[in-house]
Amino acid sequence: MPASTPDPTRWLAELMATQQTFMQSLGAAVPPGLASGAAPDDPTKPLMPWQQAAQAMTDWQQQAMQQMTALWSAAVPTGADAPAPDRRFAADSWRKDPRFSALAQAYLGQAEQLRKALDAAPLDERGKGQWGFVLRQVVDAASPANCLATNPEAMQMALDSGGASLMEGMRLFTQDLARGRISMTDDSAFEVGRNVATTPGNVVFENELIQLVQYTPTTPKVHERPLLIVPPCINKYYILDLQPDNSLVAHAVAQGHTVFLVSWRNAGPEQATLGWDDYLEKGVMQAIDVALAISSADRVNTLGFCIGGTLLASALAVLAARGEDKVASLTLLTAMLDFSDTGELGLMVSEQAVAAREASIGRGGLLKGRELAQVFAALRANDLIWPYVVNGYLKGKAPPAFDLLFWNGDDTNLPGPMYCWYLRNTYLENKLREPGATTQCGVPVDLGQVTVPAFIYASREDHIVPWQTAYASTRLLGGDVRFVLGASGHIAGVINPPAKKKRNHWVGEVEDDADRWLEQAQDVPGSWWPAWADWLGRHAGRKVAAPQSAGSRKYKPIEPAPGRYVKAKAP
Repeated sequence: MPASTPDPTRWLAELMATQQTFMQSLGAAVPPGLASGAAPDDPTKPLMPWQQAAQAMTDWQQQAMQQMTALWSAAVPTGADAPAPDRRFAADSWRKDPRFSALAQAYLGQAEQLRKALDAAPLDERGKGQWGFVLRQVVDAASPANCLATNPEAMQMALDSGGASLMEGMRLFTQDLARGRISMTDDSAFEVGRNVATTPGNVVFENELIQLVQYTPTTPKVHERPLLIVPPCINKYYILDLQPDNSLVAHAVAQGHTVFLVSWRNAGPEQATLGWDDYLEKGVMQAIDVALAISSADRVNTLGFCIGGTLLASALAVLAARGEDKVASLTLLTAMLDFSDTGELGLMVSEQAVAAREASIGRGGLLKGRELAQVFAALRANDLIWPYVVNGYLKGKAPPAFDLLFWNGDDTNLPGPMYCWYLRNTYLENKLREPGATTQCGVPVDLGQVTVPAFIYASREDHIVPWQTAYASTRLLGGDVRFVLGASGHIAGVINPPAKKKRNHWVGEVEDDADRWLEQAQDVPGSWWPAWADWLGRHAGRKVAAPQSAGSRKYKPIEPAPGRYVKAKAP
């Protein structure tokens, strides 16, 4: 790195050391009973430990800004272009006071210079990506908007409210500290089965790993082949059935499909030794068998979302290796089979990190859902962390009710052995794409043996599954493949009902190169759901009378949808 270029490595090390000091000060300042929600013995007594914590935050913020400003002054040439507008500093109070305007501009300018310095560093792409992730976390945390002493909006609110906003912010912080996470929504506004996950149906099968939900038909006739949905096991399934007007489940039912859905169990100590093969045998393949038995169909159509798609494709490859013909079609939504480019998530995976996981939970134990949620939030800290800190703790504003964020905070645990197998064989070693490189359920797996028609969907702004990575699945599967690219991200792109008339999608003939595909693809306004519904209908068989009741003589209804498993909180 040239001597005249600011060294981000040194700055990051110093800033992270300062941050660690702050966190230690904060931990020491919290009264012993506070983490359990205990109130002070004397409510009228000033909370001196909290004042100490606030001062620690201010000191850390000032030190960080001093370092950033010093580097910025040395690195930014006179007359440099002003940084682009930033929503964190969009309020009038940031612009009207020249002191805060200068502070915001210094922060933004230094952040940009640090990014440019990192781009110029003599590192490989992976190294730059890893440092870039760390740099963004620290720079985002050091924003003057995140501290009371350097946030004019929060200070004005404190003055206008006579300190009431600070008191309320303190209450919200205490409440979140007891919960162990930052609140993003009013959790009390939602209840699974009452106002989210409300599509009528019944649980018709359960084992130690899944419940299988069969939804009640809403049309007099249904396709003879049912649709089995495999949602991700790292989240609750009801993102696909959030509200009646945006439920993919309800939409499929309205299209005349008998819909079955896998509801994964929120793993506890009893499931702590389950592995990847258990998720295939006791999860996906068991669900296929039950759906076939209840519907008396020759084959089922299948849909997998995110890691649910990875599990589903693996299960179909196992069935193909066994010579079992049970599936008529495969739909993959924002799913990865080739893990060559996994975006920023992949930057966190290394041999050392995976080996450490295998040593700690690889033979038994749980990966806590809260840990996964923190990782995903860190990918978009300025959307999923810091706005809630600022609005809640500095301004005293409780978050509003938002169903999507309620779902996002409904954590799900995974068994350690299953997670470790997945981490090593996909993100680390990328073996799933290689014929015979993995043995699953006792057979070598080759995705090329999955020859059923496939519909592959990806989202263009997906930060979890890059769309080009999802496109790579078109070259791995052995059947006729259709690819559709939707606008927006990992969730919003998928959950896009036609009635909303929002966004757009691209369609085109599949070819080898993803970018070339996009160049010649047709831009279609609105949701991709109708295109998928038309495609699925062609593989669903003739129409027959809708079943009058759920289940069958062998598989009797156990309880109404959504069932117990999805309601269970992460232990």
